[in-house]
Amino acid sequence: MRAFQELIDEAVAADVTGWDFGWLDGRATEERPPWGYARLLAERLPAAGSALDLDTGGGEVLAGIPRLASRMVVTEGWPPNARRARELLCPRGVEVVEVPQGSPLPFADAAFDLVTSRHPVDPAWDEIARVLRPGGTYLAQHIGPASAFELIELFTGPLPRHRLARDPSREASAARAAGLEIVQWPSVRLRMTFSDIGAVVWLLRRCVWWVPDFDVDRHRPQLLALDAHIREHGSFVAYSSRTLVEARR
Repeated sequence: MRAFQELIDEAVAADVTGWDFGWLDGRATEERPPWGYARLLAERLPAAGSALDLDTGGGEVLAGIPRLASRMVVTEGWPPNARRARELLCPRGVEVVEVPQGSPLPFADAAFDLVTSRHPVDPAWDEIARVLRPGGTYLAQHIGPASAFELIELFTGPLPRHRLARDPSREASAARAAGLEIVQWPSVRLRMTFSDIGAVVWLLRRCVWWVPDFDVDRHRPQLLALDAHIREHGSFVAYSSRTLVEARR
């Protein structure tokens, strides 16, 4: 394995915009949920007259779907991601709308047959229900509780209160309160492995909400300890949580 500082410098210099995790190939792995979210999108989107994808990132997920809805709209709150989404999706006739996180959706009531999202930041259930037509569906893959906390808490210390966030039963209750009917809501726990310290640094730079004050100099002691663990054991293991969310208005 290459030297600690070389791996750190490489990860700090790497591009982290968009929602493409190809930089981690050969350096980190994560098990995939059994339902195959991209396959579900590929089945559902062509049948929708109008569809909205929330928090689309750089548009990478939709870019891989062969046929989209007749009217396809996406939202993204981070300008660098929105620019990348325009590059990928506008040539296919997709409308990219920048919506700051927490703002109301700038769409009419009952505007969409299908609303989708892969790993939304904070689902606004009332807004999702509002823009869905009667009988319309919300189909999404959500991040579950305590995802990657084995890694995160090495840098932050214990986060007992945060472990309660994104609980599937609480999210289901919030969806029902907004007027949505639950169709399916399975959850899984998935193994993640990190094979070098550069993969950890890149991911913490990309997922800035994991360790909000992350800095390679400030957190050098933790990085050195984690690097030593990886060199001794071959990898560092953490676990993510994912929930398939399907609800109908």
